[in-house]
Amino acid sequence: MDEFVFVSGRLCLDLVGTKLWRRSLRTELLTSPSDVSHWIRQAGLLDDPGPMDTRGWERVRRLREAICTLVRSWPPGDPSDAGLRDALAEVNEAARLPLLRHQLDVSGRLTRTGGVDEVLGAVARDAVDLLSSAQLGKTKECANPDCTRLFVDVSRSGARRWCGMAECGNKHKAASYRMRKKQQAVMET
Repeated sequence: MDEFVFVSGRLCLDLVGTKLWRRSLRTELLTSPSDVSHWIRQAGLLDDPGPMDTRGWERVRRLREAICTLVRSWPPGDPSDAGLRDALAEVNEAARLPLLRHQLDVSGRLTRTGGVDEVLGAVARDAVDLLSSAQLGKTKECANPDCTRLFVDVSRSGARRWCGMAECGNKHKAASYRMRKKQQAVMET
C-alpha cells in the first residue's frame, strides 16, 4: 500500500503534503489512525509503527497543520499573531519529545523503534531545522495552480516548478502538449 508521495525533500514537508489541494478540494490523506501508521512506515521512520490510536492520529494532524502555518509565513511578520504563536508552540513542544531509537544488530541490520512521541519529535525537529536554515529560502509551492504541496528546490538552477513530475509536472506538460496540438490543428484548417 504505497499511497503517499515523498517528493518534498524534507520529512516535515512530506507530512504537510498529506493534505492536498488546500485551496479547493482539501483532500485529506490521513483519514484514520491506520493511515498515519502507513505514512510512518512509508516515511521510513519506524519499522513497525503498530496500531495508532485516535489521540495519536489527532496529534500528528495538529503538528502537520502547525508546520504548514509556520513554513508558509516564516519569518513572522506580526509576532503578535496568535495563530503563529500557537503553531510555533506546537512545533517547539513536539521538538522536545524523545528521539527515535535506531539500533544495529550483529549482522548490520538497522532497526527503528519508537512510538508516536518519537515520530512527532522527529518531524518537529526537521521543521525547526528547516525554519532555521537557508533551505527555507528554497522552499516553494508547486506551480500547479490547484496543488498546494510544498517542496525544497535543491536543483542546480533553482528553477524547479513542480512538487513532482508524476503528480503535477507530467500533467501540466501533457495538457500543454494537447493545447499546442489543438492550436496547430486550428491553424492548419
